[in-house]
Amino acid sequence: MKISTKGRYGTRALVDIAIHQGKGPVLLKSIAAREQISLPYLERIIASMVKAGFLKSTRGPNGGISLSKSPEEIRLSHVLEALEGSLALVECVEDPRVCSRANVCVTCEVWSEMKKAMDRILESTTLQDLLERHKQKESARLRQNDEVSPP
Repeated sequence: MKISTKGRYGTRALVDIAIHQGKGPVLLKSIAAREQISLPYLERIIASMVKAGFLKSTRGPNGGISLSKSPEEIRLSHVLEALEGSLALVECVEDPRVCSRANVCVTCEVWSEMKKAMDRILESTTLQDLLERHKQKESARLRQNDEVSPP
């Protein structure tokens, strides 16, 4: 299974918005520039996330995009399901009726176990967790720059 650019870019955009929350709504063109995502594609992704209830859009001179929930409430599993649809590796995991062998197929059991493992990780990961990871990476990057910079 591969997560598409829609899922990857949507998650990156959410993290970007969360980083800049508290400073008012974020402009789409700013997100697009920082995350190197084409603006028309980002607009479609953001529209999906507004529809799913993760984001809200504000019009006007001080408008933009902001989180509609706290970062602790936004689970990565819900974001990816909204952007990607089912995260099952094969159809029979979601609907055993699509395969006449689903009841006896040992590989279907493995695909199901894989989905359960992914679900556990994605369900337990919130936008807040991603923000914390971002802060750690940013701190490490700044420390590394300080070590490399001449006195």
